[in-house]
Amino acid sequence: GLPTAFRNAGDHLGGETAEMPGVYAKGDYDLAGFCVGVVEKEDLLDGAKVQMSDLLIGLASSGPHSNGYSLIRKIVADRNVPLTQPMGRTTLGDVLLAPTRIYVQALLPPLRNRTIHALAHITGGGLTENVPRVLPNGCEAVIDTHAWPRSEIFEWLQAQGSIAEQEMLRTFNCGIGMVAIVPARARDVLIDHCGKSGIEAWDIGFIRATEGEPRVVYR
Repeated sequence: GLPTAFRNAGDHLGGETAEMPGVYAKGDYDLAGFCVGVVEKEDLLDGAKVQMSDLLIGLASSGPHSNGYSLIRKIVADRNVPLTQPMGRTTLGDVLLAPTRIYVQALLPPLRNRTIHALAHITGGGLTENVPRVLPNGCEAVIDTHAWPRSEIFEWLQAQGSIAEQEMLRTFNCGIGMVAIVPARARDVLIDHCGKSGIEAWDIGFIRATEGEPRVVYR
């Protein structure tokens, strides 16, 4: 049989049921899959390694990834925008269908060197909800929203949907698909390594002390 840790993992592992209003019709079903990884206990990134004055390095997304598409579909439908509309060097449709960027190859070497204190994958909930999940109590992430160039698609969505800035940061990744929390000494090495892996990265903020549960503050 499986080890106890695996037999008792049922409450922590599983697929995902997406919410996609207007996509599913009566009788449709959602088939979801998942994969499971194993990590040595001493290599876990559980927030315990995060220190005050650690830096936040944002890795560029390839677009909206898989999040906010109910809102995107509504904006496109309400504005009756053709998916062939030019968007940068391509079209709106191609930008919206861009595959979610995978960060494994860029992050494996610094993870093996233990220079990363925490990682936050920016999925549904944006920076606002995902970054605090990897922080311990008593600290907050201060993020400078001007520290990276926001992709044209996000500017377009905000304008077309009249979306408030706080809602944008809670709904979309806004150009940052992954956040690595590292000590200041690892900043340049990580950014350079990401660049060599074909992924732009920026110093987008830092960790500081606060009271209570972890949170994100913007400046």
